[in-house]
Amino acid sequence: MKLISFEVDGVQTYGAVTDEGIIDLGIRMRKYPLLQDILTKEALPKAQKIIDRGITDFEKEDIELLRPIPYPEKIVCIGVNYGNRNEEYKDGSDAPKFPSVFMRTPDSLVPHGEPIMRPPESEQLDYEGEIVIVIGKGGRRIGKENFADHIGGLSIMNEGTLRDWLRHAKFNVTQGKNFAASGSFGPWIVTADEIAGYDDITVKTRVNDETRQDDTTANIIFDFSYIISYLSTFMELKPGDVIATGTPTGAGARFDPPKWLVPGDEVEVEIYGVGTLRNTIEDELPA
Repeated sequence: MKLISFEVDGVQTYGAVTDEGIIDLGIRMRKYPLLQDILTKEALPKAQKIIDRGITDFEKEDIELLRPIPYPEKIVCIGVNYGNRNEEYKDGSDAPKFPSVFMRTPDSLVPHGEPIMRPPESEQLDYEGEIVIVIGKGGRRIGKENFADHIGGLSIMNEGTLRDWLRHAKFNVTQGKNFAASGSFGPWIVTADEIAGYDDITVKTRVNDETRQDDTTANIIFDFSYIISYLSTFMELKPGDVIATGTPTGAGARFDPPKWLVPGDEVEVEIYGVGTLRNTIEDELPA
C-alpha cells in the first residue's frame, strides 16, 4: 500500500493512496494517531482491510501532501555509499570501512510538490536522489539477518545540499545539509510487503527531464542490512525513523563546470517500485 500524511481544511491526518482516491485511515484507526504507528505487523493488516473496502474520502487534488512522516524522531543520512561515488573524489582512497553518517532536521525537507528553496547565502544548491528506508519495527543491535523485519517501507528523498556550506568546520557537514526547505521527502511510503527485494532497486534523478543520476542498489557499498545493523548498534531505531541510504554519482557538483540548481528548475527523483518525487526550485527571499 501507498501511505501518506496529508492535510485537508487545516486538519492533518494520514491515509492511503488508491487509484480511486484517498482513504483517510487516521479517522478510522484512532488507536494509531500517527502514520508511523501503523507500520507494524499488528496494524498493517487492519489498514489493508479498510483499504480493501474501497471507500474513498477525498479526491487526490483535494488534499495537501505533507512529508510522509511529518516529524520523524530521527532522519539519518548515509554519505558516499555507491562505489563509483567514492571514485568521484579522485583522492586515491579505498572504499570506506564504515558508513559516513550525519543527521537532518525535518524542516530542511519539503513534501512532494512544494518548492525547494535556494537560500540567499549560497548559489551552490545541489540535488541528491536517494532511496529512503522508513523503520517499522524498532530495535537495538539488530542482526543483519533480521534487517528486513524492521523495514516498514520505502520512500524517496532529494537530499538537497548547499555545497559551499559543507566545509565550514573541520569535520562536519551539518550546515550544508540543513538549510530550511533545501531538500524534499515523499510523496509516500510504499510498504515493505510490496517491495520484491532490496538488492537491485534503481534510482534515477532528472533535472528538467535530463537524466543526471542512474544507478542501482546492486552497487552500494553498505547494503540495507548493514546500515540497519550498524546504526542500531549505537542508537535505538524507532518506528517512523527515516534513513536516507546514499546518492549515486552524477550530482551537480561533479560536472565541469558544476551544474547548480537555479529557480525554475524541476527535479524528479524516481525509485522503481516506489514512485517519483517532484519539486521545483525557487529563491528564498531574505527576511
